[in-house]
Amino acid sequence: MKKTLPWWLRPWVRVTAGLIVLILLGGAVGGIYLTQTVPQQPIQFPHNFHVGAGIPCLYCHPGAQWGPVAGLPSTQKCWGCHQQVAKTKTSPELQKLVAYVEKGEGIPWVPVFIQPEFVHFNHRPHVAAGVACETCHGDMKKVTVAQPIPRQNMGWCLSCHAKQAPEKWTRLSDCSLCHY
Repeated sequence: MKKTLPWWLRPWVRVTAGLIVLILLGGAVGGIYLTQTVPQQPIQFPHNFHVGAGIPCLYCHPGAQWGPVAGLPSTQKCWGCHQQVAKTKTSPELQKLVAYVEKGEGIPWVPVFIQPEFVHFNHRPHVAAGVACETCHGDMKKVTVAQPIPRQNMGWCLSCHAKQAPEKWTRLSDCSLCHY
C-alpha cells in the first residue's frame, strides 16, 4: 500500500507557497524601493535657492494650510515670479519652464513624499499646530531636488506624537487618526 503525503508536504503545495512568498516579497521590496528613490523631475527645482531666498514653503504648497495634500506649484505660480527674471533666457531649467508656459501646459511634477494608500496623512492639523515643514521634510536649504526621507514610517510619526502633551497622546495614538 502506497503511503500518501499530507497535503502540506506535497510538491505542488510547496512550489505554490514559495511562488506566493516570492511575489509578496518582491512587491514589498519594489514598494520600498519606489518610495525611497528620488524621482526624475521635469524641472530640477532648486529648493535650496528658493528657501534660501526666503520664500515660505506655503507659498508654493498652499494646500497644506487647508487640506491633506500640500499640492505642487502650477506653471502660473512659477511663471508669476520667473517672467520677471532676466536669467530665464539663459538657464536651461528656466527654459523648460518657458516651454511649459508657451504650450499652456502644467508642469508634470512627480510627487516625492508618497504615503501608502492605507495611510491618510493630513497636513492641515500639523500646520495649525505650528509644526515646521522641515520637521518632516528635512531642511530644504540643503537640497536641490526634494528627496524622500528614509524610514519615514508609522514608528517615526508616533515618536513625534509621543512628545506632545500627555493629554493629547490618547487622541494622537489612536490608529483611526491616520488609518481610515
